[in-house]
Amino acid sequence: MSLRDWQAQVQAYLLNPDAQPSPALRASLLGSAALSAEQGLAIYHNAYRARLLEALRGDYPAVHSWLGDEEFDALALAYIDAHPSQHFSLRWLGAELAAFIDGHLIPAQAAPLSELARLEWAFTLAFDAPEGQPLSLTQMAELPAEAWPNLQVRLLPSVQWLVCRHNSLALWRACKEQDDFPGSQPLGQAQTCLIWREHLITRYRSLAADEAAALQGMAVQGWCFAELCAELAHLGEQAPVQAVSWLRQWLADGLLQRVDGVLP
Repeated sequence: MSLRDWQAQVQAYLLNPDAQPSPALRASLLGSAALSAEQGLAIYHNAYRARLLEALRGDYPAVHSWLGDEEFDALALAYIDAHPSQHFSLRWLGAELAAFIDGHLIPAQAAPLSELARLEWAFTLAFDAPEGQPLSLTQMAELPAEAWPNLQVRLLPSVQWLVCRHNSLALWRACKEQDDFPGSQPLGQAQTCLIWREHLITRYRSLAADEAAALQGMAVQGWCFAELCAELAHLGEQAPVQAVSWLRQWLADGLLQRVDGVLP
């Protein structure tokens, strides 16, 4: 057997949940008086899957806290079997866990749990995202008045946008702060949560519906500043005041960059 074929046999064995080596792999190995080839393979197989479980527990501590060790490990092992690691880094192992939960559990159970998983994964994505070029309040102050109406911005790469319909933030905070874990509850009204990174610190905050719609329009749908003010026309003379107030907040939070990437 060539080295390439042998490596493929080892990989197939590790990814097989039944832990049964092929005859060719078994025949290629020698045991010892202290440890048979089968025992050595079984140890290697168990250690590999234990490392995968450890990685998923690290990525999803709130989901783990909610389910407990036994239920989380059962879910994680089912996920690993359905989505074997495809990347050299375990960083991406849990990328599809939320979607897996949606298909693995009945809807009533899946909805709050997958939302919590999406929230935790959003924090991971925000922390690992590229820097981008944040637009600052100082740079905005230097922008010529004639440039304001056509100003367009977009979200920085680290900004993650999640609509929560359950108290996922409360569950996440309880885990983060090591408080008693509250029960999952549906929210009376859906809540938009932003997660982003400021330097090496991950930030988050919830947005009211009107602010969320304004930020979505300007930073995602591509409104310019004049169009944002037009969308707030129902506020009368307060429309530009509200638009500027929100823009200042988004800049202070460090959420935005110029569409063209050119800063004043």
